[in-house]
Amino acid sequence: MIRRWPLRIRLTAAFTVLMALVLLSVGIATVTHMRESLDSSITESLVYRLRDLQPVATVAAPVLSGVSRDTGEQVLDARGRVIASSAEVVGPALLDPHELDSARRGQVVVDHAAGGTLDGPVRVGAAPVDDRVAVVAVTLSDRDAAVADLRQELEIGLPLVLLAAAIGAYWLAAAALRPVERMRARAAAITSDNPDRLPVPPARDEISRLGTTFNDLLDRLHAALDRERRFVADASHELRTPLSLLTTELELALHRPRTTTELTAALGSALEETGRLSRLAQDLLLLAHTDQTSTPNGQATVSDVRLVLHAVIARYRSSLGEHELILDCPPGLSARATADDLDRAVSNLIDNAAQHGRPPITVTAAPDHDAVIVEVRDHGSGFDPAFLPRAFDRFTRADDARTGGGTGLGLAIVAALTRRHGGQATATNHPDGGATIILTLPAAPASIPASERS
Repeated sequence: MIRRWPLRIRLTAAFTVLMALVLLSVGIATVTHMRESLDSSITESLVYRLRDLQPVATVAAPVLSGVSRDTGEQVLDARGRVIASSAEVVGPALLDPHELDSARRGQVVVDHAAGGTLDGPVRVGAAPVDDRVAVVAVTLSDRDAAVADLRQELEIGLPLVLLAAAIGAYWLAAAALRPVERMRARAAAITSDNPDRLPVPPARDEISRLGTTFNDLLDRLHAALDRERRFVADASHELRTPLSLLTTELELALHRPRTTTELTAALGSALEETGRLSRLAQDLLLLAHTDQTSTPNGQATVSDVRLVLHAVIARYRSSLGEHELILDCPPGLSARATADDLDRAVSNLIDNAAQHGRPPITVTAAPDHDAVIVEVRDHGSGFDPAFLPRAFDRFTRADDARTGGGTGLGLAIVAALTRRHGGQATATNHPDGGATIILTLPAAPASIPASERS
């Protein structure tokens, strides 16, 4: 039930309960301390008056005129009979037999419910004087009245203090949560078409840091949304051409009777466009998969990069020629990646170099501190310098020397595969000509014994 209350109400209630406990403890401690202080003062005054009475009690016929209406005095003989008394305690002895027996042996201080005409309760002090006993009684009504007055004042004052504290706590909680409410109201108005930001208070406190964190999150979400929109728009554009061509070919094939040769040509063209659609769909699925997953298998490791690169080179040498592909990689080089991803990334780079550059194509791998560097270089005209910052963007193609067929996803896939293993892909032009793509992957402890690395 309490969990459904607004936060400011819960904060105020918690503070009020805590404040009530504190004020109750303070009130009890104050009353107790005052009562003890008054008791100590009364006892001290009683002892002093008892010392003043002792010399008088030794007189044969002592006369006690009394000190005040709040104090009474008696002198008892050895049998406990009253020899002399002040007007306030005329009558029987103030001590019972047990107390009288104790008073004969030393000083005694006891409390009685009443004593003579003194307002009860009373505090009685007694001390031996030769064969007599001197007795002094002091009323405790003043102490009780003072304690009662203090208690009454606290019973009125402390609830007022608690009320003021509760109102102050509610006001402070409301003021502290007001920036949160403004951020909530602004967040409720944010949509994909209205990429606004949350208002951040000027104070450098927890709420300010929370607002800054949420704004950073919104920026990342809006950036991702923009990328997805561009991706969808680009993908739609790329899909439109082969679909239009495929539709046109099929419509023409059905428009009028065709010869076997014409139908074969139309079906061949349709098959070519279908293959292009299939490759594009596979590339899009791969990009979507790499965007949504982190490193496969947690700590996937290629124990020997050279074996993976050698397998890739072997596939391409049949089509590119024996001397068109050059591999330079030491054995036993390990990297944090999967063999499939490394194979796919290098294959895309070789395809790109073969299509847009000129042989020979050099694939080089080498260790670099805690990383493994894989370079693929061709000897063509290189990238347009204006294209280099966008080389790994999706659906981007260079112009002039490096234009041609393709979807513009090859380098984007390479960057995505490298990035999901904690690596980085960069593109540059070699000083001696040609384009160079550099993959930087985290290194992994080598799994091949040192004796085999020759």
